[in-house]
Amino acid sequence: MANRNVEIAVIGAGTAGMGAYRAARDYSDNIVLIEGEQYGTTCARVGCMPSKLLIAAAEAAHEIGVAPSFGVHVDGSVRIEGHEVMDRVRRERDRFVGFVKEAVEEWPSEDRIMARAQFVDDHTLELSDGGRVSADRVVIATGSRTAYPGFFDVVGDLLVTNDDVFEWKDLPASVVVFGAGVIGLELGQALARLGVRVRIFGKGGGIGPISDPDVLQAALEVMRSELAFDPDADVISIMRDGDQVLVTFIEDGAEKVEQFDRLLAATGRRPNTDRIGLENTTLSLDDRGVPVFDRFTMQCGDSTIFIAGDVNGDIPLLHEAADQGRIAGENAGRYPDVRAGLRRSPLGVMFTDPNIATAGQSYRSLVDGAVDFEIGSVDFADQGRSRVILKNQGLLRVYGEHGTGLFLGAEMIGPRTEHIAHLLAWSHQARMTVPEMLDMPFYHPVIEEGLRTALRQLLRKLQLGPEMVPRCLDCGPGA
Repeated sequence: MANRNVEIAVIGAGTAGMGAYRAARDYSDNIVLIEGEQYGTTCARVGCMPSKLLIAAAEAAHEIGVAPSFGVHVDGSVRIEGHEVMDRVRRERDRFVGFVKEAVEEWPSEDRIMARAQFVDDHTLELSDGGRVSADRVVIATGSRTAYPGFFDVVGDLLVTNDDVFEWKDLPASVVVFGAGVIGLELGQALARLGVRVRIFGKGGGIGPISDPDVLQAALEVMRSELAFDPDADVISIMRDGDQVLVTFIEDGAEKVEQFDRLLAATGRRPNTDRIGLENTTLSLDDRGVPVFDRFTMQCGDSTIFIAGDVNGDIPLLHEAADQGRIAGENAGRYPDVRAGLRRSPLGVMFTDPNIATAGQSYRSLVDGAVDFEIGSVDFADQGRSRVILKNQGLLRVYGEHGTGLFLGAEMIGPRTEHIAHLLAWSHQARMTVPEMLDMPFYHPVIEEGLRTALRQLLRKLQLGPEMVPRCLDCGPGA
């Protein structure tokens, strides 16, 4: 390939890279998007979408299992055809990936380069096809990849990651999952509901993003009611015996050994910064090898290089990657007029059943920041709509600030809390007070009435300044 001189080069064509390219094109026509492997985002290929397809199948199977509790009985046995489940997962996954590829391929061919890129210096990229790109500004959007301890390699090809799961042609009989984060719990629960024998081992006692100790305990009880799950496992050894994974661990003080068909490593992801020649730049790197950057401008130091998406390890979620890509692309486009972009209120959802979700500030951030706050809660066990649909498990905790009455954040596990989390993230971003939130309409009977219960309790506990005396419609003594 011939050498190119451009104003802006974007490395990586995932969610962040695509966003950066779109935003930068508003400022320049002299831009290239460089992709080293294939078009299609992490979300579409191996993340959000295929995992939700698997979860949807699992939910269908689970609903049949609980139907007798409503007096609805299914005659005969329920049969789960693993090859049919996985066939739909792959077909629909490929459809989503196809949409992404079509979007990229509609962009001018001269703007797209399919090659791996490495920095020679701050402004020069060497390509795997032999060419070079000289760029006034560069956006790094190279994403992340799965990471797991090296000792898992002892099981050889019985080791899989979420990247591999969605290529399965059929479901295995048994899987041991290492990791109690989003990937481990979502996939572990889904596989279990589809008839796979599953055991999940975590480390350190954590469950996903939860930092509130009461919500953590509620989540542990809910997950253990359905799954063989230890969030702080004492695993003695992992080895391979023929076509089986042997795991030796301590349970209830006794040593146990179990065999599994596969070991699913769901122990996290690492940023793709180690293969792009950052050592040849002037950038300062942190202990992960990630450039030090401003999370509001996405600029690396005072350089002409910007970084966006999973590669920076900030908040590895699709909507965050899209926002970061847009900010990075805009600032690369109008450099040196670098401006802070909108970083939305934190919002995270685990699509376990019940959902685990966070919105606004976490319990840990409030405690660590010595914020003067109070807590309101609701247990979904006796919440009306939740009991009606037999999904009455979980706990929601909401946080408010003494004095101002500002809503600060929430952590929860509960039925359909993916929707409640959105309402709370919007309230947090709008800087609403608890009385203002209680002025909003709550229909009956809905699960959101549980949120109102928690907000009412929070309001009763808050010590408000004189100007914050509640004037809401739903804050009276009997509320």
